[in-house]
Amino acid sequence: MDFTAVLSQLADPALLLTIVLCTLYGALVGALPGLSATMAVALLVPFTFFMDPVPAIAAIVATTSTGIFAGDISGALLRIPGTPASAAYVADSSTIAHAGKPRTVLFVSLFSGAAGGVIGVIALSLAAPMLAGFATSFSSYEMFWLAALGLSCAVFVSDAPPAKTFASLFIGLAIACVGIDVAVGMPRYTFGLYDLYDGVNFISAMIGFFALTELFRAALEPRTPRSEAKSLKMEPLRQAIGDAFKVVCQRWVSVIRSGPLGVFIGVLPGAGSDVAAWIAYAVSRRFSKTPEKYGKGHYEGIVDGGASNNAAVSGAWTPALIFGIPGDSVTAIAIGVLMMKGLNPGPDIFERSGDLVYTLFGAFLLANVAMVFTGAVAILLASQLMRMSKSLLMPLILGLSLIGGFAVMNSAFSIWIIITLGIVGFAMTLGGIPLAPAILGVVLGKVLERNFMTSMIKSQGEFLPFFSRDISLVLGVAAILIWGLCLYRAIRAIIRPDKTPRTMENDA
Repeated sequence: MDFTAVLSQLADPALLLTIVLCTLYGALVGALPGLSATMAVALLVPFTFFMDPVPAIAAIVATTSTGIFAGDISGALLRIPGTPASAAYVADSSTIAHAGKPRTVLFVSLFSGAAGGVIGVIALSLAAPMLAGFATSFSSYEMFWLAALGLSCAVFVSDAPPAKTFASLFIGLAIACVGIDVAVGMPRYTFGLYDLYDGVNFISAMIGFFALTELFRAALEPRTPRSEAKSLKMEPLRQAIGDAFKVVCQRWVSVIRSGPLGVFIGVLPGAGSDVAAWIAYAVSRRFSKTPEKYGKGHYEGIVDGGASNNAAVSGAWTPALIFGIPGDSVTAIAIGVLMMKGLNPGPDIFERSGDLVYTLFGAFLLANVAMVFTGAVAILLASQLMRMSKSLLMPLILGLSLIGGFAVMNSAFSIWIIITLGIVGFAMTLGGIPLAPAILGVVLGKVLERNFMTSMIKSQGEFLPFFSRDISLVLGVAAILIWGLCLYRAIRAIIRPDKTPRTMENDA
């Protein structure tokens, strides 16, 4: 590999301008309710037709890096997570934001995400072939247990009563069952509607559960000058940046721990940043000295989740480059762009196009650095938007949410899905049922079912092969131990209910 050639390409002003503009584009699109990083990349693809290979891939990389972070902006300010990964710590971020420190918590997400992204780039460039080889050793057995672990973490980290947390998770799994049966190919729970044959898209589910639910809640809140003033409170920018930098520096161990964990999970095909953030949040709570503060406005979970989230973005490119296996939906689009430019992913890509691959790694690094500045611009614009009156802001959010939902499926039927799930989500909140486990159930439900059915067909109905491989044995035992712990908590809650109400502690 010619490092001089790589550095000269990275120093190209046109490439640097592309990275800066795309990081700003990804931040602005990702911050809008209903518009995800995947959608931002999909909208960018037509423009890559007219670009050279390096700027085209760099544009996708830059858009993805900031688009993933920007999902935290709507999560903190509006309680509407932009991605399923943001839903892992939306309770913490929104609590801190509504306690008077919205800019601080957003800069904490930005700094930890950028740090995690840099760790991901370093790990990707040093160990890509080794990590890719490890990823290919994962069969349907390991992927089933990994999905089961992800679902278990949602129950394990929740502060709601176990029965209500399980109820939320099963609601999400039930929604994931809508569509064509993966084993026999027959439609189920579609009620004769062809639009449901492809199932319920998780973006539509997320908009319905979070955006519409929040709009319903806001519509029923009494309008008082005091409540309006509280929603507009913003701390000074310099103070927010200083406090956020101090928070991330104090929790550098969390970044060092969750960054590599995110890379490891991101490498696994189909896992991506969504699973990485949830598992990192669960691990963070398990090793924290103050686990009781999680979900009530605690920075530690936000740092862990944000670092793991962005590190997984880099990890997802490993199987995409080495084997042409998409690590997530974004890399699936990127593979198409690579092939369009005549660059076929494969084990020998380092030999055929080594300079291009390492230029891509450099673009990742530059994108995470540029994200600090463009993300700050997005935070400032979003915080100014929050100064609008609720009577103007809420219809704007509703319009953006419905447009985003329509764009996902290119069908008006998705709007009905959003409205229906919004009503379901609002009913869940009235009953004290948390929403985040339901979203994770929608995201991982199909992954769990598909790998379970594949494994059962391979094993001819036997369960022992689920534990016959070393990695599947470790993951399986870990999942079963977590299930046992969750069951123990549920039984203890029934036998010895807590007599004292929980206090809403806040370390913001």
